[in-house]
Amino acid sequence: MSITTGNTNPPPDSSGTNPNRSPIIAIVIPLYNHAGTLEKVVAESRGFTEHLIVVDDGSSDDIDKVLPRLDSEIHLIRHPRNLGKGAAILSGAKKARELDATHIITIDADGQHYSDDIAGFITAVRKNPEAIIVGCRDFAATYVPKSSDFGRGFSNFWFRVQTGQKIGDSQSGFRAYPLSLLAAMIWREKRYAFENEVLVRAAWSGVKIKEIKIGVYYPAKHEHISHFHRLWDNLRLSFLNTRLTIRSMLPWPHDQLDDAGQPPSEPVSILHPIRSLKMLLQENASPKRLAVAVGLGVLVGALPLLGMRAMIILMITGYFRLNKIVALAAGNICMPPFVPALCIEAGYFIRHGRWLTEISFKTLGYQALERFWEWGLGSLIVGPLLALFFGLLTFAMAKKIQTAKES
Repeated sequence: MSITTGNTNPPPDSSGTNPNRSPIIAIVIPLYNHAGTLEKVVAESRGFTEHLIVVDDGSSDDIDKVLPRLDSEIHLIRHPRNLGKGAAILSGAKKARELDATHIITIDADGQHYSDDIAGFITAVRKNPEAIIVGCRDFAATYVPKSSDFGRGFSNFWFRVQTGQKIGDSQSGFRAYPLSLLAAMIWREKRYAFENEVLVRAAWSGVKIKEIKIGVYYPAKHEHISHFHRLWDNLRLSFLNTRLTIRSMLPWPHDQLDDAGQPPSEPVSILHPIRSLKMLLQENASPKRLAVAVGLGVLVGALPLLGMRAMIILMITGYFRLNKIVALAAGNICMPPFVPALCIEAGYFIRHGRWLTEISFKTLGYQALERFWEWGLGSLIVGPLLALFFGLLTFAMAKKIQTAKES
């Protein structure tokens, strides 16, 4: 048995994994005061991998009587004190990278998960090596505490608010992670909230979230040992959801990961549209939705909404889960003087049947209110036409990039 003392804050490993490499999967079992069930979970999990990692997160029960009976091939990491489930998973991930693994499957030590479902995770990892695989518990097939059912629904709701994606079980601890993802970011949460943080930030980064069906066993209340602290862990989850929700509304892009699970070397920039489109297509954005975001930005940008454009664009994109940075950047196309002048000319022609050819202090100064009215009138014609043009142009470019990438 290999024993390692866990680091209180495992440093991120910048080494990525080769996306063309066959997955090597380790199983990580976070452990805290589950001496009565650990041996069974270990025995049932060993047949699926040669890398089985148990992370004792500062247990204070009879775990020292159980650990000597574990097979010598098991890797054991011990935290000197309880640091939290997230810290235990990160310690296990660090050890897995040392063992040259590419992925980890996390399974709880309390015996609620069926080890037979590990085979489904292995198959899913091989099909989608870049994705996080989440085990969606079948709550209809077993007795489930009302608190667990409510907690799952509550967490699923906030995940959708923050990412625009639906998920069936965002609180499941039975998961498979690409190690490149866990190493590429600095994770703030180290306890139960870690599992929520990693899903949301992974979705923002363009990582796919896949689900498979799993079974779950809830023992009788007097047999079930839960370390979820109703006050402190709920407070941590509330603070996390507040922070993630606010971040999801801010008008700048989320950090993206490339195909190797690493942050891109270049940022998103409207000065480099082709490169930026390639990156934005990874951020859960299809060519169609990018085109709609561009069209919306141009449409709102053409209107004479002085000082209110950005707010309106943020409100609409937030409601429809469109890319905020794309819409705001597209709105800048309509900055003065060209597009407003075009709208004024169109509005003037609609009102008078001729073009405005005299540009003077009189026509733009004393008659400013008339020009403003003509700007609004003309924007109803020019805005939709420009939105359609730039939207179709964006769709064609993004579709071409996506097709080339897929081929």
